[in-house]
Amino acid sequence: MSPSHPTSAGFAELGVPSALVAVLAANGITAPFPIQHATLPDSLAGRDVLGRGRTGSGKTYAFALPVLARLASNSKPRRPKSPRALILAPTRELASQIETALAPLAQALSLRTLTVFGGVGANPQITGLRAGVDVLVACPGRLEDLISSGHADLSQVEITVLDEADHMADLGFLPSVRRLLDRTPASGQRMLFSATLDAGVDVLVKRYLTNPITHSVDSAQSPVSQMSHHVLHLAAADDRLPVLVELTAAPGRTLVFTRTKHGAKKLTRQLIASGVPAVELHGNLSQNARTRNLEAFSDGSTHTLVATDIAARGIHVDDVNLVVHADPPIEHKAYLHRSGRTARAGAGGTVITLMTDDQVADVRDLTRRAAISPTITRLRPGHPLLAELAPGERAFVTPPAGSSTTEPVARGRASGRGSGGRGKPAGTGSGGRNAGQGASGRGSVGRPASGRASSGRGSAAKSGTPIHTSESRPAGTRTTGAAAFSASARPRGRRTGF
Repeated sequence: MSPSHPTSAGFAELGVPSALVAVLAANGITAPFPIQHATLPDSLAGRDVLGRGRTGSGKTYAFALPVLARLASNSKPRRPKSPRALILAPTRELASQIETALAPLAQALSLRTLTVFGGVGANPQITGLRAGVDVLVACPGRLEDLISSGHADLSQVEITVLDEADHMADLGFLPSVRRLLDRTPASGQRMLFSATLDAGVDVLVKRYLTNPITHSVDSAQSPVSQMSHHVLHLAAADDRLPVLVELTAAPGRTLVFTRTKHGAKKLTRQLIASGVPAVELHGNLSQNARTRNLEAFSDGSTHTLVATDIAARGIHVDDVNLVVHADPPIEHKAYLHRSGRTARAGAGGTVITLMTDDQVADVRDLTRRAAISPTITRLRPGHPLLAELAPGERAFVTPPAGSSTTEPVARGRASGRGSGGRGKPAGTGSGGRNAGQGASGRGSVGRPASGRASSGRGSAAKSGTPIHTSESRPAGTRTTGAAAFSASARPRGRRTGF
């Protein structure tokens, strides 16, 4: 059995309260994933826990369930400004999705939750803290601001959780994390979850966890059998955009990664100008824009998201069946975490890296350190392999004449992909058992109610999706809904090796 698959034992047998089991069952989640099965007995017993597992292995429920269960068993009254449990997350998106997973569970136990992070007004967060909360989900920077201004106090925290601790280290948050942990009682329970245990994370474990029980399940270095890796060696650098257009114009949800914020913005504009509705996610966007664009991608109204590495850890969206590294990442950890956006919760997925001639040595080293053996193909736009990797009828949208750069786009498609999806085993749509449990732990988060319907991308994009008309459509595309690239019009590629 794949380590991503749920185990046979139920949550109730592990000691999860019946009220929480009922909420899980209502969301189609009846069996824990290995990281949950391994850690729940110890975390529910109040032990300090170090859980190591790849993003998408189900870590959110692994700490959310014991946090809520233990707080509910000890009915201390809420105190203004003083949360009883603290969950630290590295990004706003991850903090929001943890809150989304927590909310229905906490409601079942009459517990109150609150999320605080930067980029939005602090007054609602201050008001929420003043009213008293049981579980505070926070990004380190904003929480430190609230503490220094006297609006938050961690002296009553009974349970502390660090989620994605290695990403905290990568982003330079460890000094802030240490200052926050120093404000929590040393006698409290502490849990740390991470995909890897690098030097910075190991320091946190040794300093703040007391005799921790370590559970390592499905680590970031573990192979995912359902994930296929391809390197597309572009015959010319100018082929990058046409190849991306052909991949993203196919039915299904696609996540494209760029190395820089400017690159994400530019590529999003180019895809839209080429007839592919897309949204961007990077640090230069306001929080409202980031939330709006992520919601558009999560609810299926836009099927292409162009993102920087900020999204590699912070996005937990089900049914991402294709991840494209438009810019190969520099570090192998970034490759693994980017790629981890697909093949989640036991589903299948495809990972594609675009490579130019001058990137061959770097990509060879990247894949070696990531311990993967990709299929390498030298090709140009129109190569038949592109239709294999991203099957389905291509469709393009022509922006209406005179439209502004912020008008929404509607996308029609004559036919699309059934529930099996791109590289995804049949029966893994949202109706299946434990659908979408993943890292965010919510079957309803980031997934249309019926999975990927046969109608494909038939819905309109959310308001605020930009349209850019200043760039021309790449050669080789058509402007009709039934458009397709002509494989016979371009040279066929060849399989190569490093």
